[in-house]
Amino acid sequence: MTHPVSRTILLLDIERFSDRDDVEQAYLRRMLYDVTDRALETAGIDETLRTRADRGDSVMELIDANAPVTALLRALLTEVPVQLRALNRMASRSAQMRLRGVVAGGYVAVDDLDGWVGSDLNHACRLLDAALLRAALRERPDDFALCVSDSVYQGVVRHDHPGVPAADFHKVTVGTKNGPLTAWLHGPVPPAGEDHGERGAGEAPGGSGDRPAQATPATPGTPRDTEDTRNRPAPATPETTEDTPNRPAPAPVLDVNGGSVSFGGGYVAGDQHGVSGGRVTGDVVMGSKTDGDRS
Repeated sequence: MTHPVSRTILLLDIERFSDRDDVEQAYLRRMLYDVTDRALETAGIDETLRTRADRGDSVMELIDANAPVTALLRALLTEVPVQLRALNRMASRSAQMRLRGVVAGGYVAVDDLDGWVGSDLNHACRLLDAALLRAALRERPDDFALCVSDSVYQGVVRHDHPGVPAADFHKVTVGTKNGPLTAWLHGPVPPAGEDHGERGAGEAPGGSGDRPAQATPATPGTPRDTEDTRNRPAPATPETTEDTPNRPAPAPVLDVNGGSVSFGGGYVAGDQHGVSGGRVTGDVVMGSKTDGDRS
């Protein structure tokens, strides 16, 4: 294993990557590489000054400590949102890409299997996976949420360099399985008590699994002929309980099977749609009679 060397750590992760199918994932990985390369080129960080590790839905960059962190942060805050906006404007819904990003600093060693080892790197990965950063991304209109470690804030951000406004970063405490970590979130902090799970109501749609089925309009007054409605039992008549002692009894029903019907009052005949008072004998007709009925 090599000796630990001071590095700037850059992590970028695609939101809801696993919700996409294989074709969409392959496309998003290519776009992630393009966005990362352009941001680092904008920062003036040559390929010879960085080492990349692929993590499927995320990319990890170890950057030489001599590369300017201010230029990196400036590129992340300006270039990445612009790239994502242009990309998502032309992409289908399932190909939309939103990113979480972390910039940290620390000592990292490379082992004999080309693996990266270091507690500072572990802490950066914990920040990237933090529920608070996921929740912050759901509120971002520019599809990008950035968090920096406390060491990066104290050494660079708090000095308010041009393009890296210190006032836009807010101190947060991130809970991890290794204990709380202090970090600095760019932009508004999600409200306390909010559900910081990976998925939430405000999260932007990701893969094809989010596409709702098209609703079929039903004829008014007619239930849809589906398996649910065909086999649905008739609603049961509610029983009288102690909770409903004063419920009124059902209204009376008049059932006429022939003969005559008498009402108090005057006589009514002819085509009548309403009867008010009177005495009616013989046939009671609501509406017009046919020619056969009048004979």
